Amino acid sequence: MMIAWMILASLFCNSAQDGNSKEDGAFPCGPDSMTVRTLNQNILLTWEDKPSCKPLNDELTYDLEVFIADKQIHREKVAVSPDQIGSTHYWNWTSHFALECATHTLRLSSRYKNQSSQWKQERTIPGHKALDWPEVFPRDKVFQLGSRATFCCVLPTGESLEKLYLSGNSSANQNISQIGSHAYALTVDLNRASSTSCTDVKCETKTSDNGACAYIGYPPADRDLSCETQDFQTVECQWTVGRNTHLAIASPTTYQLLGSVCAEGFKGRCSHKMQVEAGERLWTVTAQNQLGTITLTHEADLTKRVHMFAPEGVKVSEVGARNVSLKWEWSVQTYNHLNLTCQLHISHGYAQNSTSESVGVGLTSAILKDLIPNWTYTLMIRCSTTQHFWKWSKWSLELTFQTLGDVPDALDVWTQVKDKSVITWKVPLAHQSHGDIIDYAITWAPTKTPDRREKSSVTHPKNSFALRLNSTDEYAVSVTARNSNGSSSPSSVTIPILNPGGGVIKSSRILGSNGGFNLSWSPSPSASCGFIVDWRPFVGTSGVDWLRVPPTETNVNIHSKSLGEGVRYLLSVHACTQGAPVLLERREGYIKEKIIPDGLFKPFTWTQRNMDVEVTWNRVSLQEQPAFIQGYVLYWVDNNNIVMNISTDNPQATSLTARNLQISSYSFTLKARTAVGECGATHVTAILNSPTDNLISAICITLVTLLVFLLLFVVFCCRHWECIKLELYPPIPKPVFKEKWIASLKSCHPVFMEMSHHEIELMTIPKLHCKSEVSAETDCVDQGHVGTTNRVEALSIPSTAMTCETPPSASSSLARTTYLNSSYNLMLNNGVQQPIFGPGSQETHSLVTRSNGYHPQRNTVHPEDASESLLPCVFTYILLPRSASTE
Repeated sequence: MMIAWMILASLFCNSAQDGNSKEDGAFPCGPDSMTVRTLNQNILLTWEDKPSCKPLNDELTYDLEVFIADKQIHREKVAVSPDQIGSTHYWNWTSHFALECATHTLRLSSRYKNQSSQWKQERTIPGHKALDWPEVFPRDKVFQLGSRATFCCVLPTGESLEKLYLSGNSSANQNISQIGSHAYALTVDLNRASSTSCTDVKCETKTSDNGACAYIGYPPADRDLSCETQDFQTVECQWTVGRNTHLAIASPTTYQLLGSVCAEGFKGRCSHKMQVEAGERLWTVTAQNQLGTITLTHEADLTKRVHMFAPEGVKVSEVGARNVSLKWEWSVQTYNHLNLTCQLHISHGYAQNSTSESVGVGLTSAILKDLIPNWTYTLMIRCSTTQHFWKWSKWSLELTFQTLGDVPDALDVWTQVKDKSVITWKVPLAHQSHGDIIDYAITWAPTKTPDRREKSSVTHPKNSFALRLNSTDEYAVSVTARNSNGSSSPSSVTIPILNPGGGVIKSSRILGSNGGFNLSWSPSPSASCGFIVDWRPFVGTSGVDWLRVPPTETNVNIHSKSLGEGVRYLLSVHACTQGAPVLLERREGYIKEKIIPDGLFKPFTWTQRNMDVEVTWNRVSLQEQPAFIQGYVLYWVDNNNIVMNISTDNPQATSLTARNLQISSYSFTLKARTAVGECGATHVTAILNSPTDNLISAICITLVTLLVFLLLFVVFCCRHWECIKLELYPPIPKPVFKEKWIASLKSCHPVFMEMSHHEIELMTIPKLHCKSEVSAETDCVDQGHVGTTNRVEALSIPSTAMTCETPPSASSSLARTTYLNSSYNLMLNNGVQQPIFGPGSQETHSLVTRSNGYHPQRNTVHPEDASESLLPCVFTYILLPRSASTE
């Protein structure tokens, strides 16, 4: 009974104790040895259970609360299982504020079933206090682009915030709040990566400012890992480096290959020394920065992933005109046992570069064929495994070599046939001459008689030769080029018979496009060896150019540097035959027509016909036509600015007439019509008069012209009257007698001259002396008129001595009269001859010249009268000198 009462008392006590516990809310089991550690914005809390907690058999719960600046920010429950009671417990939490921004307080309590302990444990992390200037937290922290971050500014006591912002960021995505009496928080969305350095967070007050750096970027994003080997002793991996993390300063990405650090991982490659064996294996590369880690994997058998080294020591072992032998070496001896394929890349500055391949085990040599003689080449070689091709090696170092010379290639020969035949050829290019060209040899002969061969040569660089051939024969011409190595094979062309009498092929027009001509023609059965298309300027002396077209093609696109805009070209299509080429078609056109400059028409004149005006010009030469002229338009404008025109579609026209005009002033403008518009404008102004005014003007002009010519004639005659008089009335020379001749005359008798219709003066006959010997020819010069000379046939005087007597009575009657007979010459004293009659003269002419220039009539002395003369000699010329008194 006693035991029962003790049990009831115990239960009552326990019941009372439980009631007291429930009333107080106290629970003896709780946290013990609570410690706090911080790192950046992370808080690590550790604690242990009190010893009174060990008897508990159920789950124990701890409640944690976080206060920032006395404001609860976070609350969390931590459950401890019965088997963990009595051990150390951990709790980790990251604040969205930097711990320096405000005071952080941690409170920890326990609960067991319906019982709770009091807050026995509490820890405080004090915030930073600014002293002299504002301070911003966190500093130099790394953030991921696109995240949301919070910054704070702690102000000194007494300062107020003016501005808090993130540079380069939009104000629409940020929020500012106060988290304490001296601290402000900036919450912002990070939508812009940092530049090469960092992004500034600025805090400004009225008196000072400060800031902090924030690094905003990306975690690693590398991809596409691939591994290989070059020498079977090293593993080399490559991958594609991801986007720029913008964290090269704050948190650069680090790389590891198979746990080994990669020094050049930022370049996307890494190597690791190890023996490569056959078989598949997983190769791993990791990339890491503060924002994340990425792992790249690649599974491969590296014995099938051989990336060879480039060949070394490439050289020429033998060189010829058209082939070269090459040799090289390997730096890895294993390559000598692999089946290899090598590419030889050749560049030679002409046409396209070429690549050839060689295959062999441990390949170390190759031969290049079909090269250009006397040509410089540049060579590179790369190789790879043949069986398990992975990658080509890098190119070897360049090798430069030159082939030997050879004879030139055969020439491309063509002919121009106009008034004469001209053989022309294309000068060999450097890759065709195979050496310096010395000269060209031309050989030609008629096709009917090939043994009549002729030869000639021209020196380089001349590329044409003119032939003068028989137009009735067909000729075969061949041309060869010669250099120091010899002559090329002959190139032949047949010149047809000139002007064979066949029909003339008219040319049609062609339009150019894209700087050239697109020419097409009809097929021809006679074109056994293709077609030849040539072109040349329509006018001028520029040479011809041509190209050859295969027989299967009937169109060609002509583009040449020699083609120019605004130049008319003549294009001809010939059929290539076994004999002479056959002309098929002709075209003419411009690659591009140009506007004709103004002032085209010269001369540009006008003529009034009644009330019409005819404008004329010379035909426009082809040199002045940079476009096809399709016609002409004549515009005229009168004083009232009324414009009218007349046109013609005849490009050969040289005149246009404006009809039914008014008496006014007109301005005429002539233009040529072309495909590029009206151009070549030439102007002239015309003033129209009435037809009567024109007639009066013509008469006046004629009279004035005649008057001017008459006046000029009179002036000319007056200025040259002496010359005219001298020509019409020349002076008569006065003869002079020689004394010896006069002394030779034996005697003289008076001579009487009968003057009809004139005054007869009594003349005195001087003594004449007959000369025994007189020269056959004498000269007579009038001493009073020097410079006048008369020549007649000489008179032969008999050698017999003769005597002439002169009657005294006649000595003074002829003082100023001279008788002249011009039929013989009389020797005068001064040694010149005077005209006289010969011995066979039948009559004597006498001319009396008076001082006033009067010429008396001639008297004829008949032979029978002469026989009765008192003189024993015949005088056919008598000169009567003037008396001394009159001189």
